[in-house]
Formats: sequence, structure tokens, C-alpha cells
Amino acid sequence: MVAGEAILNELRTVAQSREEILENLVRQHTRLVYRIAYAVLRRHHDAEDATQETFIRVLRYSRKLAGVEDHKTWLARIAWRVAIDRNRQQGRKREIPLDDPEKPLPEVFSSDAAADEALHGAQVGDALDRMIAALPEKLRQPLILSTVEEMSPREVAATLGINEAAVRSRVFRARQMLREKLAGRVEPKMSR
Repeated sequence: MVAGEAILNELRTVAQSREEILENLVRQHTRLVYRIAYAVLRRHHDAEDATQETFIRVLRYSRKLAGVEDHKTWLARIAWRVAIDRNRQQGRKREIPLDDPEKPLPEVFSSDAAADEALHGAQVGDALDRMIAALPEKLRQPLILSTVEEMSPREVAATLGINEAAVRSRVFRARQMLREKLAGRVEPKMSR
């Protein structure tokens, strides 16, 4: 009987430690998972659903946690795949038109900057978001993960399933394309 009780106690301890790891993962990385999902889906409710689905999958595959070296990267990869799968299922295109006349101007909050400077900053941010969304997917993905999510090239490579050199190259090309697009937007205004 004693051996049976020892085995049961050990199983309880393993289950408790796995539960603690899962609880810590949720507590520490919920925001990361949500931001990754939002970066792909661009809708608050869809990103929340993808975040929940990510943690459900983590719970389902919790037996693999012991073999995972970097929980953050593992979780980011699952979140990325869930978001990409949801995006494909919904059949949404990631392209956003450069000029949307139906979209209202962003709300400007009080700050020390003059109102026209704050509005200009909001418009530049909005334009940059549209330019990033217009990038080819294979350039946009590493750029978002490395720049917006502040993941290292190694983490981005593991998340996307590509090598680090490809990550660095794609981020460089994406930034170069954005720089050219921004320069094209600024130059015509300066020549007026």
C-alpha cells in the first residue's frame, strides 16, 4: 500500500507543478499572446478569442511543457499559428486600403504638444500602420514580431519556423520598404 500511495503522491506533485507552470505562463504572457493575435487579426474580439484558444491548446499539450526550453517562444509560436489559422478560416484579406474616406480622424487626447502636432502624430501613426499592413506577409510577420513584440531574431525564427538570417534579412527589407514609402509621402509635401 505504501508504494501505491507514494506513486499517487508523486503524480499529484507532477500535476500540481504542471498546473503552476501553466498558471505562470498565463500570468506572464497573456499580453504577449494577445498582441501577437491582434497583430495578425487586427480586431480586438478576434484577438481575445485567439488568446483563449492559444491557452486552451497549451493546456491540451501541457505534457510537452517539461521538454520546452523557452516557454515564451513556444507560446508565441502557438499564438502565431492560432492567429494565422483563424485568419485563414475567416477568409479575411490582410490588405488595408491606403485611403479610407469612411474612417473618422483619430481622437486626439490632451497633451503638452500643440493640437496640430498631436493630430499629425496620430495621422503618421495611422499611415505607418496601413503601410505595415500593406507589406508582403513574409516581410510583415518578422517585422511585427521583432519590432512591435520586441522578440529577438532567435525567438522570431523559432516562432515562424525560419532561420535567424532570414529573419534579419526580412526585417531589413521591410524597414527599407517602409523607409522608401515614408520618403515618398514626405517629399511631395515638401515640394509644395
